[in-house]
Amino acid sequence: MRFIVMVKATKDSEAGVMPSEEALAAMAKFNEEMVKAGVMLDGNGLQSSAKGARVHFHAGKLGDTSNKRTVIDGPFAETKELVAGYWILQCKSLAEAVEWIKRCPNPHNEESEIEIRQLFELEDFGESDAVEHHRRLGEEVAKKK
Repeated sequence: MRFIVMVKATKDSEAGVMPSEEALAAMAKFNEEMVKAGVMLDGNGLQSSAKGARVHFHAGKLGDTSNKRTVIDGPFAETKELVAGYWILQCKSLAEAVEWIKRCPNPHNEESEIEIRQLFELEDFGESDAVEHHRRLGEEVAKKK
């Protein structure tokens, strides 16, 4: 099972405050443990939402590419709803992912929160032409890595 683990943003992370050398070293050690255990597939910090954008899709028919879209430039107001970084983990269960994240150093210099969500796998959708199309695209992406 794959999980996305999202480090929630704080006022400091949204203000662009960089982690200390001590915090970077502690996180590197934790990441190294997960890599050696074969759990960590990917992970990165994200720039503040001030450097991002959102695309809002207005109501319309599913799959219709002609319906209106609005681009909203960052920063975004609700800091507690934003993500400051992420990992993609491969674990046997949610409980295993939780156990790994309980060992994580606090990612911020203040009270913080990390959310863990299971990713869908193609097998979760059953067999169909669309699923096979997604599978082929995944294979193409993997070749480019």
